[in-house]
Amino acid sequence: MTEMKTLVVAEPRRLVWQQRAKPTPAANEIVIKPLTAGICGTDIHAWAGNQPFFSYPRVLGHELCGEVVTPGRDVQGFHAGQRVALIPYVACQQCDACLSGKTNCCEQLSVIGVHQDGGFCEFLSVPASNLLVVDAVAPEAAALIEPFAISAHAVRRAAIVADEQVLVVGAGPIGLGVAAIAAAAGAQVVVADTSPQRREQVARQLQLATIDPLDGNVDAALRAAFGGRLAAKVIDATGSPAAMNGAVKHIRHGGTIVYVGLHKGDLVIPDAEFHKKETTLLGSRNATREDFDQVCALMASGQLRAEMMLNRHYDFATLADVFEAEVINNPALIKGVVHFTPQPAASPQR
Repeated sequence: MTEMKTLVVAEPRRLVWQQRAKPTPAANEIVIKPLTAGICGTDIHAWAGNQPFFSYPRVLGHELCGEVVTPGRDVQGFHAGQRVALIPYVACQQCDACLSGKTNCCEQLSVIGVHQDGGFCEFLSVPASNLLVVDAVAPEAAALIEPFAISAHAVRRAAIVADEQVLVVGAGPIGLGVAAIAAAAGAQVVVADTSPQRREQVARQLQLATIDPLDGNVDAALRAAFGGRLAAKVIDATGSPAAMNGAVKHIRHGGTIVYVGLHKGDLVIPDAEFHKKETTLLGSRNATREDFDQVCALMASGQLRAEMMLNRHYDFATLADVFEAEVINNPALIKGVVHFTPQPAASPQR
């Protein structure tokens, strides 16, 4: 087999199938066969033409679980048949960020499936250093290790400890991951979201308290949940300027805000409130191997489960046909996983 089937975003709003050459691994690479892939907001924005610094054509797919097919000649510790998860961030290892251990914000960062072609194909060659062996993790859960790792990084940036009061704003996939990981650390967690469906997802899958920020007084709801106190930490996973600008109102004096959701424009934070509370403000970008390892451990212990965010399944063979209707225009979608081998028709919420 010298060619493979590849799904390509040829230009905004147009997915096409192409036959491309099956890759051969470089010395330090491994050819993998994708098994499952998560669909990310980045993929949705790329399809719509709203992803900054994005070039076309592009093969999407950076939340990936695969099977080792062919290790390159210099690769150690991998063999054919192993199940692996992709760390999609290819760092230069030479800039100041990389040399200080912050490979997640490398100055020359290239993300597989964003800046270079990703896993919506039958075979993909990637650096061996960007793979984790996950034989003990089910493929659909392994495809979600990357978004969970982004959540884990935000929780680590916030330095959350047991018994702290934490408000997570936004119950999309990253917010759900943040809430689950903060709860696993022993924090008292409340999740705010305007969507009744997403609040129900939090209650059903995470068994955590929720509030609707449109209902009225968020502070009163927080004080009721936190024994009369405001949040020690607020982690915003919305990317909404209104939510991000208002986060300082919901922390106690001496509190911390972490922005993991991304807003492309400017933010306007009330400075008097910011200074009065001596606020600590942090950004959180991507994840490091430490975060990926933590997610794998939490999955192994059962503290993280795919069902916490996953609510839709798709078949790779028909993805182009349903992408606009069932991904782009599907308000019920929280997180979808693409299966490269067709699944039984009875799979839940297909």
